[in-house]
Amino acid sequence: MLLQDLKPFLLNCTLINYFILLIWFAAFTFAHDFVYRLHRRWFDLPVEKFDAIHYGGMAVYKIGVLLLNLAPLLALCMLSPATGH
Repeated sequence: MLLQDLKPFLLNCTLINYFILLIWFAAFTFAHDFVYRLHRRWFDLPVEKFDAIHYGGMAVYKIGVLLLNLAPLLALCMLSPATGH
């Protein structure tokens, strides 16, 4: 795989992962009680711990996207000239 092939791949990966993160955030925000009740069936979690787990999970996921997708994409963009040669 050539370096110029990696840029669209990493861009698509970044966009897909941010879309997943936005869906997670929207589900957590707008369907919080439903999701909490669903998980409460399996785990004995107070709502504060449930919120902390999701908030931490979203933070770790976002950091992973930044480090594994966006940072390499920016590095490749800085490495190659703007003309594409």
